[in-house]
Amino acid sequence: MGVSNNITAVLNFIALLCSIPIIASGIWLASKPDNECIHLLRWPVVILGVLILLVSLCGFLGAYWYKETLLAFYLCCMAILIALLLIVLILAFVVTKPDGSYGVPGRGYREYRLDGFSSWLKDHVVDPKSWNKIRACLADTDVCPRLNQEYVTADQFFVTHISPLQACCDLVFIVLQSGCCKPPTACGYSYVNPTLWVNPVNPTVDPDCFLWNNDQSQLCYNCNSCKAGLLGNLRNEWRKANIILIVAVVVLIWVYVIACSAFKNAQTEDLFRRYKQGWA
Repeated sequence: MGVSNNITAVLNFIALLCSIPIIASGIWLASKPDNECIHLLRWPVVILGVLILLVSLCGFLGAYWYKETLLAFYLCCMAILIALLLIVLILAFVVTKPDGSYGVPGRGYREYRLDGFSSWLKDHVVDPKSWNKIRACLADTDVCPRLNQEYVTADQFFVTHISPLQACCDLVFIVLQSGCCKPPTACGYSYVNPTLWVNPVNPTVDPDCFLWNNDQSQLCYNCNSCKAGLLGNLRNEWRKANIILIVAVVVLIWVYVIACSAFKNAQTEDLFRRYKQGWA
């Protein structure tokens, strides 16, 4: 096996290794309770990672045994996969750039406005056709009951950092709580426990204030704040995953460019060898 083929094989092995964090980040996203309820966004990263792994394996075998067909297949498919990964990455950055969160005076958590997020997310995630299924899915999880297990007094609850979808700073279970399990702070409800609140005498004009229901199967799952909390959590998760995807795509592009050069050198070496054999 020539020097160029050795280089190509090593590069394909690196590309194969790059597919592992891509698959891992995709599985991490897909395993989140909110993504389990949104099938549109669950598996694209995992699928791309698996395809990159398979194509890289083909490239490695093609370089090891010097099968030009496999190498050409690798170069063609990898270019397509890198382009698709870039599209996913750019789309994720664009649609997660707007942030609908805002601080609440005297509270350790943030709340969320639906109109603060991108139109694409709202159209593809919380449109009326999709929300009924998503709402039912979220209501079947232990999203809100977890709050009652973790917080007893109002002081504990109000000073705690609540993520878009979770009340505690647990990085493993991120679930809808800030937007779905309690009424918006502006409504003026009185705290009894994290999922039980007393109606104010004069609620504000915010429609969510009238949608809140102490029924544990209803709560604020129909509220815009719940939809916004879901989008806020998706935004946070995707922006974390994007860090891994950026590193992976940079390495893949670097590997691909060098692999193209090595493939051309290997073809030149082969032509030169055949030329020498013809004169021998």
